[in-house]
Amino acid sequence: MLFNRQAASAKWYDRRDAVFVEFCVEDSKDLQLKFEPSQINFSCLGGTDNAKHQNEIKLFEAIEPNDSKHKRTDRSVLCCLRKSQAGKSWPRLTKDKAKLTWLSVDFNNWKDWEDDSDEEFSNYDRFSEMMGNMGGEDDLPDGEPADDEDTADSDDEKMPDLE
Repeated sequence: MLFNRQAASAKWYDRRDAVFVEFCVEDSKDLQLKFEPSQINFSCLGGTDNAKHQNEIKLFEAIEPNDSKHKRTDRSVLCCLRKSQAGKSWPRLTKDKAKLTWLSVDFNNWKDWEDDSDEEFSNYDRFSEMMGNMGGEDDLPDGEPADDEDTADSDDEKMPDLE
């Protein structure tokens, strides 16, 4: 079988003690992810065309490979890269200033943390706790809807007719 190789689209954001990178590949399989002090290597099969996605990112600063983690979902692979030097801002993800068409800033999660006081519970610890609560290293449990009657949202109630 001949695979079409392409870079996975990715978005990233910076935090005080970690950098987060999300590779946006639906239904990924054969995931291979290698964290090194100065780069990460990502590859998988995925998407509707079952394409081979491959990214090699030379990082702006060093990370702690053994303390970095990832979590695979049906839509993406989220990586939490533990910074070697916590508290140092990364103006970009990559060592080189080159504009990569497949990489963008995740503005929904971006936060200018340099001016903030220390957070009581670090984002890295939150990510670790979230992963611990989900179980498994890189697979989420199949989400079955709960049978509880209490799960109906308050906005599910019938609205009165407009006059």
